Amino acid sequence: MTNPPLLELRDVHKIYGDADSEVRALDGTSLVIEDGEFVAVTGASGSGKSTCLAILGGLDSPTRGAYLFRGVDVGSLTDDQLALLRRGYFGFVFQAYNLLARTSALENVELPLIYRRMPAAERRRLALQALAEVGLAGRETHSPAELSGGQQQRVAIARAMVTRPQLLLADEPTGNLDSVRKGEIMQLLLKMNQRRKVTIVMVTHEPEMAAYASRIIHFKDGRIAEDERGAA
Repeated sequence: MTNPPLLELRDVHKIYGDADSEVRALDGTSLVIEDGEFVAVTGASGSGKSTCLAILGGLDSPTRGAYLFRGVDVGSLTDDQLALLRRGYFGFVFQAYNLLARTSALENVELPLIYRRMPAAERRRLALQALAEVGLAGRETHSPAELSGGQQQRVAIARAMVTRPQLLLADEPTGNLDSVRKGEIMQLLLKMNQRRKVTIVMVTHEPEMAAYASRIIHFKDGRIAEDERGAA
C-alpha cells in the first residue's frame, strides 16, 4: 500500500459573499504536493494563490472540497487538533517577519518551543543552533530594531524551522527586501529544502524568486492555470 502524499487538495472551492457579491477565490482546485518538493505559487493579485496557502496552512477552510494532510481530512479535525497540526508539523514565514519587537532574536526563535513546554535549557540550545544555521551566530541578543530586514527574515526562518516542521509555508518572504537580500533569503530556503528535506510552499509574485523552486504553480481566476517542473 502506497503512502498518501504530504498535501492534497480535492476540488477545493472557497467562496466569499453570496448572490451578486459572490467572490470565488478558489474555483475547483485539485493539487498534490509530495514530501521534499519546493513549490512556488504565483499569480496576479486576487488569483487565489494566497487563499490556497491559507488553506494549506490550516488558517482557512474550504467552502467545498477537501484538504488532506498525509491522508487525513483536515476539515474533520477539531480546533484543538488543528492547532496541534499547525504547531507540530507546519512552519510559517511571512513578508512582514512578524517578530516580537521588544524581544531578542533568541527569544523570538524560542517562542514556538515555549508553546511546546520544552525545558528552558533545551529550547535555548535548539534556538541557538537554528540562529547559527541561518547565519546569525553572534546576533542572538539583538532586537528586531537592531537587525536589517534580511536579518529579521533570517530570524523568522529560524523560528519557523526550530521545531523541525515537515512543511514550511512562506508568504512573499522576499517582498520587503532589496535584490541582494532577496537572493540571500532564497538561497537559505533552498538550503533548508535540500539539506533538511523540508517541503516548502512559497507564494510569490516575482518570477525571479519562483525560479528557485523545483515546481511552479500559476493561479488565474481561482484556478490552476499552469503547473510546471523547474530546473532547480
